[in-house]
Amino acid sequence: MALHTEHLPEPLPAEPLALVNTWLEQAWAAGRQPNANAMVLATCGTDGHPSARVVLCKDIVPRPGFIVFYTNYRSMKGRELTANPRAAAVMHWDALHRQVRIEGPIVPAPAAESDAYFASRSWQKRIAAWSSSQSEPVASRARLLENVTRIAQRFGTPVPGTAEAEAEAEAAGDFDIPRPPHWGGYRLWADAVELWAEGDARMHDRARWRRELSIHADGFAGGAWSATRLQP
Repeated sequence: MALHTEHLPEPLPAEPLALVNTWLEQAWAAGRQPNANAMVLATCGTDGHPSARVVLCKDIVPRPGFIVFYTNYRSMKGRELTANPRAAAVMHWDALHRQVRIEGPIVPAPAAESDAYFASRSWQKRIAAWSSSQSEPVASRARLLENVTRIAQRFGTPVPGTAEAEAEAEAAGDFDIPRPPHWGGYRLWADAVELWAEGDARMHDRARWRRELSIHADGFAGGAWSATRLQP
């Protein structure tokens, strides 16, 4: 079996998220997994119990230094982020032998940014955002589909999920479905970033960046990064 060796740059770059962005672009280009931007997001509420799930990283902004994802603000992760606005995220590209860890405080994305992204989604996904009280119990699958039908009627769209509806929607074009107030983006402001590249015989290459964040009108302002190589 062919061995794999990759090394992080020497010297380590001053801005780690720029390299993370490059890695993500390379993961998309490689086409080895359907959602190259999938990441595990870990949160923790006031009870001290951590929870994790997979979300999609929709943007990486190396300067000033945050990543963006979208969700239902009333979901379990949304409630935990309200109680404890800090999170950790992991992106792992197994086929490329790379992993990224990002940690830091969380703030909601600007409403205009959430509006623009919501409008870019398919009408079916916009109906779904209105139909589901994410993480809340539902009596049955049938009851959930009743919610979908009710919301579709409210906004004058076909009911998603049937061939007839899809054909009707294709003929009608797009629909005006505004963003629900309980749905939108978050910005995870990085104050710690760790990069890992697999090496032969478990001699991986690993480094961690840290910086101080101060509160700013746009969320936070970041100081200079300091980088340290770590043993694997």
